[in-house]
Amino acid sequence: MNRTVIVTDSTSDIPPSMAEALGIEVVPLTLMFGEEAFRDNVDMTPEQFYERLPRSTSLPTTSQPSPVEYMNVYQGIQERYPGCRILSFHISSGLSGTYQSAVLAKSMLEEKGEPITVVDSLSASYGFGFMVVEAARLAAEGHRPEEILAQAERLRQSRKLYFLVDTLEYLQKGGRIGKASAFLGTLLNIKPILSIDAEGIIYAVEKVRGRKKAVARMIELFKQDLPGVDKINVAVGHTADPASGEEFLKELAGHFTLEEKVLTNVGPVVGSHVGNGTLAVFIWPA
Repeated sequence: MNRTVIVTDSTSDIPPSMAEALGIEVVPLTLMFGEEAFRDNVDMTPEQFYERLPRSTSLPTTSQPSPVEYMNVYQGIQERYPGCRILSFHISSGLSGTYQSAVLAKSMLEEKGEPITVVDSLSASYGFGFMVVEAARLAAEGHRPEEILAQAERLRQSRKLYFLVDTLEYLQKGGRIGKASAFLGTLLNIKPILSIDAEGIIYAVEKVRGRKKAVARMIELFKQDLPGVDKINVAVGHTADPASGEEFLKELAGHFTLEEKVLTNVGPVVGSHVGNGTLAVFIWPA
């Protein structure tokens, strides 16, 4: 049986050790501090990024991989595994041009080789990273590409996500504010709870005064979204602050039975749009 190889971009925020163990090919986006360029999670770790971000006099910028970069990745895989199928999962096209770069690379290569499937996750961070991980597990078990894609879509539709930001400043300045602009200019200590809609666009859910109340409200929202569900898988993304993630998992364990638990960093590229103090929670039924 021909091999199926899973590709993604660095905004999936899959822990590097997990990506390596599962053979996931991760293509990094680029982060710019002025004239300095860093490959996401390669040249700059989340810990380095979140230490530097508050001290930066200007907002860092980001750029997606070029179609040529994706072509090189795809060609390298095809040379290593002749006859393989490539499934390439990417951050929402509503938030980045990354998906389109991969589509262009696919169109330039497909006439010469095996099919490449590029998937618009309509999500961000581990909100699609968990789909990539499941796809890699299924590929390792020998499942057909069509089966892998069908399971990834089922997971996408069942996944619930909310994220809590300390400020909307980064989303606004980075142009990723989406439908959350109604929360701009809110009162001090108001914590916006945001999510991503079916079109892959960020939108405002609620604004809550104080972080503790916001965390409690996020859990209430999950309970509303998953009526009658007890066992869940959960991933918590944090900004180089694992203690905040562990604390949320403890709170969540009082309301659900937690099966698979993943604690991961929100990487530098995604972090440049949400800022320090962000907590992102992704839940899907076990």
